[in-house]
Amino acid sequence: MNAEKYLNIFKESFDVDEATAKGLKYQDIPAWDSVGHMSLIAALEDTFDIMMDTDDIIDFNSFEKGKEILAKNYGIEF
Repeated sequence: MNAEKYLNIFKESFDVDEATAKGLKYQDIPAWDSVGHMSLIAALEDTFDIMMDTDDIIDFNSFEKGKEILAKNYGIEF
């Protein structure tokens, strides 16, 4: 369930398909710039009802790294 929500946030935030979303890294596509990054973080915080630390926001640089951060630091299971 959480994995599906997480994937959908990427797909909707960056208007990409599932395969593209799963391989995304920060600045791979024009939509994932600094503004797109903050929109993504806001969507994640709203969806999972969390407040991310600044260090985590900065370290969140790929689809996979994001899952790792959310699982380790916020107890979200995928």
